[in-house]
Amino acid sequence: MQGKIGNTSYIHEALKENDLYAKKKFGQNFLTDQNVLSKIVDAANIDKDTLVIEVGPGLGSLTEHLVKRAGFVLAYEIDKDLIPILNKTFKDYSNLEVIHQDILEVDINKDIDLYKKDLKKVYLVANLPYYITTPIILGLLSKTEKIRQYVMMMQLEVAQRITGKPKTKDYNALSIAIGYRAKASLELKVPRTVFIPSPNVDSAVVKLSLYDNPPYKAKNEEFFFDFIRLCFNQRRKTLMNNLSQKYKKEFLAEMLHKFGIKDGVRSEELELKDFIKMSDYIEDYYEN
Repeated sequence: MQGKIGNTSYIHEALKENDLYAKKKFGQNFLTDQNVLSKIVDAANIDKDTLVIEVGPGLGSLTEHLVKRAGFVLAYEIDKDLIPILNKTFKDYSNLEVIHQDILEVDINKDIDLYKKDLKKVYLVANLPYYITTPIILGLLSKTEKIRQYVMMMQLEVAQRITGKPKTKDYNALSIAIGYRAKASLELKVPRTVFIPSPNVDSAVVKLSLYDNPPYKAKNEEFFFDFIRLCFNQRRKTLMNNLSQKYKKEFLAEMLHKFGIKDGVRSEELELKDFIKMSDYIEDYYEN
């Protein structure tokens, strides 16, 4: 499916006609490659039973593909100068609502309930602003379980961290925080050359599919997320040294022995279930 909006000439003309420019403060880089846009929507596997949440529609390159496939598209745009352009461009589409609001401040559950109506699925599909990618993802994951799938363009380095596996350099606290709630996969790498203006980094599309029944669950999730940040506080240090900033080494040695974990282990060598065991054990110990 080829769109008319997301090509280089359209982007240049739209910016010129409206006396606009890409704003660094909003992390604006407009995607121009139709093939990439189609692949993003294909990866999302949306249909007329889907309510799609889009963050940062910009000039509507991805939006054009979404409104043609989805039952309804709810797009949040923080830049007020782009709102009239989007409304004019998509005036003939009844299945799109553009909201001028910061996604970090949205009552997402309220909005989903308002616009979902009889649609069966809620997915997020977006070219995320790179400077706040992580806060957006973690914020939405903590606020709602109504969005069951996320397909997002982001900085390649962040994508690699989110999809990082144990015993690799990319595995970190973010990998675990995401992996606790969803299965993450890197769907597509995207070169910096297909954006206007070109960012300083390459990009990638990541897909998160939320678990209906998570394989592991912490007793206290807030404590668990704080705990994994402490575990990876200084990557070059061992797990013991990171945790000893807060807990006594004798206690930690006893815990590691209990779970068959060697004293000199580094956090990137362990799996999600290991962190949950330790988190539950520490919380139980100090709670009692």
